[in-house]
Amino acid sequence: MLRGRFIDRCSFHTTMAKSDSFFIRKTIDAENTNSFQQTAIDLGAYVDALGKSVLRIHNVQVTYSDNTGRSSTISPGGSAVAQFQLTTQQQTNIVRPDDKSVVTTGRAHFHNFTGVAGVASIVTEANDVNLHDWTNGYLVGVEQMYLGGSASTDFAGDVYITVVIECTVETLNQSAAMALALSQQ
Repeated sequence: MLRGRFIDRCSFHTTMAKSDSFFIRKTIDAENTNSFQQTAIDLGAYVDALGKSVLRIHNVQVTYSDNTGRSSTISPGGSAVAQFQLTTQQQTNIVRPDDKSVVTTGRAHFHNFTGVAGVASIVTEANDVNLHDWTNGYLVGVEQMYLGGSASTDFAGDVYITVVIECTVETLNQSAAMALALSQQ
């Protein structure tokens, strides 16, 4: 009997309202010119510094495709690279992951060993492992993130990079504020 009261009391004090996860989707046309392209992702509906509301990113899924969502075509005998970055600050080019504004980066290599244009014979992420899930999530306290990317010229057409970001919104408490300050921005 006493144990039941203790459990009820503990659960009453430790239960917190938790938001369900939701998904933010964004696509960028990285072209096929080796140039850097970037677009903003508005987080103003989720992040409010005065109201102490922050975004926690749990994972990011990435797709490299053509404009229809299908696999990109590679030139005959070509080797192509597409890469992206998700940052909390505007950039003018691809930056290294040690830049504190970087949330995540990714790169994929596409090789077409045939004599005709077609989808890649081999695709590898070995150069940038594309890990996009975190044990406790990644806190973001800015009202805009930036999706940037680039694609090489051996793609037969423009490369579209799409990110699907799983997030929750939470109140910024003292430990979260410390984690945010140590990790970025």
